Amino acid sequence: MSLLRQLTLPLFVILFVQLTGCDSGNSANSNSPEAQVTPATPATPDAQTTSPPTEQPVILEMPTAPAPEPLPITTEELAEGWIQLFDGATLFGWQAATKANWQVTDGAITVSEGDAGLLYTTSEFSNYTLHLEFKSDPETNSGIFLRTGGTPSDPATDCYEFNIAPLDNPFPTGSLVARKRVTPQVDSTQWHTVQITVLDDQISALLDGNLVLDYQDPAPLGKGHIGLQLNSGAVAFRNLRLKPLALTTIFNGKDLTGWVEHPEMESEFSVTTDGFLNVKNGKGQLETEGHYADFVLQLECISHLERLNSGIFFRCIPGDEMMGYESQIQNGMQDGDPTVPADCGTGGIFRRQDARRIVAQDKQWFYKTIIACDDHIAVWVNGYQVTDWTDTRKSNENPRRGLRTAAGSIMIQGHDPTTNLSFRNLRISEL
Repeated sequence: MSLLRQLTLPLFVILFVQLTGCDSGNSANSNSPEAQVTPATPATPDAQTTSPPTEQPVILEMPTAPAPEPLPITTEELAEGWIQLFDGATLFGWQAATKANWQVTDGAITVSEGDAGLLYTTSEFSNYTLHLEFKSDPETNSGIFLRTGGTPSDPATDCYEFNIAPLDNPFPTGSLVARKRVTPQVDSTQWHTVQITVLDDQISALLDGNLVLDYQDPAPLGKGHIGLQLNSGAVAFRNLRLKPLALTTIFNGKDLTGWVEHPEMESEFSVTTDGFLNVKNGKGQLETEGHYADFVLQLECISHLERLNSGIFFRCIPGDEMMGYESQIQNGMQDGDPTVPADCGTGGIFRRQDARRIVAQDKQWFYKTIIACDDHIAVWVNGYQVTDWTDTRKSNENPRRGLRTAAGSIMIQGHDPTTNLSFRNLRISEL
């Protein structure tokens, strides 16, 4: 039986939605009325799509699935920085450039018909290792796109395409389209594992553990989305995860070198004998000397008591009191339901978008990844994507009042007299 038949399920409903702006009220610690909190839904389509700017095609599952339980991921993988790009049940964190029957079937992202184009991550990445599995019908022509826009036009210049295609194709499976041809023997009807590393000017790929591609680009591309292609024929993808590369440590585990303290505030920041950055007591902040605009930030955190409140602020106005976007730290939930955060939830963008699920637990180390790129922000907790938000407000120097894409400091928040949290392994990479 062909993969096309195996993937038959009710098709998505293609809806055209009018994009609307977010309420421009102030953010955390403001005395102004709260801004509207948006549900954790996929971000608006990429600006490079060919659809009119006020009306974009969005593919939705029907009915909309709740945030599923996280897929298994080991502590070792989390410590290495791995995040999951696909939750195994929904297309949260993905968007389609064209009308096609992208859907989730038996824990895999599948497509078989519709207009040729990409399903691509709402987030952009620069240097990383990408892991996934794929299978397809024998004559399928598909691909995995790297550092791409939503609607690439030329794989030789504006993206990298790891091809999935028969041997009679000019670029068979494992090739980098228009750049390097390889010819491994592949039975596409079986699941195959691909691990692609994109690091500066180097693109390499393992297919089922064997090195099949090693390419150096004389004119390397920068950041971009990761895309899955419908070209011709049915194809399926599963177990998609990513590890950011080329991150730099911003906390040395010994002292607060590289950080700006505010002793006039009540919080007490210190480095413990274990090499952790600890914050206790009342309201305050510790901010980086370095300023960042588009970045990947990874860190580990532990809340030493239940339901403590803190946050990671970014693109802050340096020296001002918590004038930045806030990725919340608060592991409480309502009525014991992990899909209903008690106060925005760990990984939520405070007063902008609640976390769709509480993944972390108090009194246990948890892992957080924040990616900010242009107007888009996404957060993963313990490798699970909990928020996916695009700031559609008008530009403003103060991110409490509007879109800020300018570089700013990163801050750790001391919230109130009960505050007692520790942080470690803080590292960042600019996009």
